Amino acid sequence: MAHQLPVSRRDVLKQAALGGTFAALSGRSLAFTAEENKPAGKVRDRLWVWAHAVGSYDNAWGLPGNSRLTPIEGARYLGVPNLIMIRYSGKPEPPFEEYAAPFRSLQRIYWSITGAGGATSADEREAVYRLAANMPNIAGVFMDDFFQIEANDADASPAKASLTPDELRAIRDRLRIGHRRLDVGVTLYMHQLSPKILRHIDLCDVVSLWTWRSEDLNRLEQNFAKFRELAPAKRVLLGLYMWDFGTNKPMPVDRMKHQCDLALKWLRAGQIEGMIFLATNICDLKLETVEWTRNWIASVGDEQL
Repeated sequence: MAHQLPVSRRDVLKQAALGGTFAALSGRSLAFTAEENKPAGKVRDRLWVWAHAVGSYDNAWGLPGNSRLTPIEGARYLGVPNLIMIRYSGKPEPPFEEYAAPFRSLQRIYWSITGAGGATSADEREAVYRLAANMPNIAGVFMDDFFQIEANDADASPAKASLTPDELRAIRDRLRIGHRRLDVGVTLYMHQLSPKILRHIDLCDVVSLWTWRSEDLNRLEQNFAKFRELAPAKRVLLGLYMWDFGTNKPMPVDRMKHQCDLALKWLRAGQIEGMIFLATNICDLKLETVEWTRNWIASVGDEQL
């Protein structure tokens, strides 16, 4: 797999068009529950794809080629209707309105106010607020790589993060737009589970939980239970890597299956709100695990919850 060349964008879009899944979804409205701002319905309605601008991973992470997929094309290829757009190396640049225009076909979007590496600025946040005011399908803002804390950090002080709790409170005050109140989502790695994070987590609506190294997926159940001890009622999106970024190697299919099976079990039981697949810009690299995931989504996506 590591030496295969990328498929073309034309091939990817042709396959997506044959499936027809995304096209059927994009024109359909969903009923949201007022108290939780989440859709009822099918498994697919709870699926998200992590997205970066075209070429964000070029010549990096040990990947076997460079992607030419846009976020929308990646979402269509997987058959996923919801997307989390994260700025990576400063891209896309604000203002975002022109870049975001194709995203109006999606059901729901989270847009980053803290991008990859924890980068953030007041100007970027203002640009996101303006975008959200004009795009009704933006359901929230997202903070990636937010915490600077490791498992061996025994200091009792609150976690270092891209924003202080006071800054986060001020952001929440800006997220009432008309009749909508946008979510605040945050990235949390399993190796960062610590009481130190709680001052910030308490101010977030949704936590995305990620296992950085695939070898640690054998402790996914234990780590999820540990998170629930810290935050028993917090809404969770389980992050599912389709490439092992922790080791710069392919994600073994058996490990992908393990995390997908657990995620679906937890989704059915109401223990998590949804799943995130990472990322749009590896979907055209002929990765075995991406293709397995695409087929898995097709097989379970229309199941009623």
